[in-house]
Amino acid sequence: MDGGTVVAKESGLGDMLIVHGYNASGDIQALGNIGGGPALLTMTGIDKSAYERQGGLRSGQFEMTTFFNSDTVTPATHQELSALPRTDVILTYGHTTQLGWPAASIVAKQIGYDPQRGDDGMLIFSVSAQSNAFGVEWGRQLTPGVRTDTAATNGASIDTTAAASFGAQAYLQVGAFTGTDVTVKIQDSADNATFADVAGLTFTQITGGAPLAERIATGNTATIRRYVRAVTVTTGGFTSLSFSVNFIKNEIAGVTY
Repeated sequence: MDGGTVVAKESGLGDMLIVHGYNASGDIQALGNIGGGPALLTMTGIDKSAYERQGGLRSGQFEMTTFFNSDTVTPATHQELSALPRTDVILTYGHTTQLGWPAASIVAKQIGYDPQRGDDGMLIFSVSAQSNAFGVEWGRQLTPGVRTDTAATNGASIDTTAAASFGAQAYLQVGAFTGTDVTVKIQDSADNATFADVAGLTFTQITGGAPLAERIATGNTATIRRYVRAVTVTTGGFTSLSFSVNFIKNEIAGVTY
């Protein structure tokens, strides 16, 4: 309780973790750390009696423990993580799988896939994802966890309470796609009735290649209106798209990503 207000506490049950399009949620034993932020730069003048600090470069990391799951027919967690790619991977964590609920995403390098076998026979792996070029970004889910569209769809909107002119970022995770093409876009509205595309927040057209992931961003002075939604459009048609979107609306000026 704070100032007479009861603050609800929640467990981490029903959470989600997607690794570059692959939904690894069922094979994750624990998330040890989802964190980051600016490095602290000490800038103390000789006239001060304590440290002066300012924020420096941003960083971030995801730490996780996974179960061993190998499937030779359908690639599973072992196949996805044991490859230890040298290229970037994009990870998205969702606190529960509900529209508008918190999510965190990171562009990272995967570090390690180290097995540990317990005396009881349990085989688990420790995996770290260290940020590359961008820090951890916390936002809100524009899909209720993983959403599956079978035709062009206007998704339900979320209310961000007010417009802001500090830009936005968005992360797309695509698990599966069947069809000719589909494009995922972010739209905004002032009244939750008339929506328009947000410049800079249209993901690359999908014609195959799932699983896949992408991060996009507007300029840091772009205006994002109060209501926001994720929509799918197509020119040649599609029959199924399983995807999730994490949307980050910058609430302060001068944020550099």
